[in-house]
Amino acid sequence: MATDLWRDWCARALRWQRGRQQGGYDKMLLVHGRWPLLFDCYLLRFPQGAEIPPHTDPVTNGRHFRLNIVLKQARRGGEFVCATPLHESARIKFFRPDACEHSVTRVEEGARYLLSIGWVRMP
Repeated sequence: MATDLWRDWCARALRWQRGRQQGGYDKMLLVHGRWPLLFDCYLLRFPQGAEIPPHTDPVTNGRHFRLNIVLKQARRGGEFVCATPLHESARIKFFRPDACEHSVTRVEEGARYLLSIGWVRMP
């Protein structure tokens, strides 16, 4: 099992890949694991024109939490939208992606970068 995790990390880590929501953003896996709980950490890049449509990220078991730290804000656009975040400030976005629909508005000018740390807490 540890060998599979290592192979998976080596295949995906520290390389830009297309984001899942077909919104034009890129992600770079920094680290992921299963101990002490299921977690991941990504660097996300939103170039001009990128956006993420409204969606949720369901999990099979447990509760999904995500902490997004905005490293660089776009000059215009690229705003995080979530009706019920657990905490939100200009640079910190903490929310339940499995329980709250969320999105990112279109980056109109500049680029947006963030560090995204997620984990699943089992019941």
